[in-house]
Amino acid sequence: MCSGMTNSNYAELNQLYEKYKDQGLEILAFPCNQFGEEEPGSNDQIVEFVCTRFKSEFPVFGKTEVNGNNSAPLYKFLKSAKWGILGDDIQWNFAKFLVDRNGQVVDRYYPTTSPLSLEYDIKKLLAVA
Repeated sequence: MCSGMTNSNYAELNQLYEKYKDQGLEILAFPCNQFGEEEPGSNDQIVEFVCTRFKSEFPVFGKTEVNGNNSAPLYKFLKSAKWGILGDDIQWNFAKFLVDRNGQVVDRYYPTTSPLSLEYDIKKLLAVA
């Protein structure tokens, strides 16, 4: 259940959340088992794992389908607003979407994009100097 990408993404997401949560940053995590079955656990096991191992304080939702006919409505909206390299399909776990305070999708980032590299864009949206 824990790859290098998992470790780095959760660690960096935690850093961003701690730094900017008081300015209004929200991070919403949606585990998905559609990529190499990397999230085989139950929803409770996943939440416990993320909150215990990584001490994450942001919301971790239940497993969500992000591609295909059963794609969650939220992901249909996000993908239709910002296409990726494979069209609208999500490539892998840890694809990221940046959404402004009005619910507009500002950008979409690859799974391999470091969360810390989003900091400039986040600061612009939060109007943090």
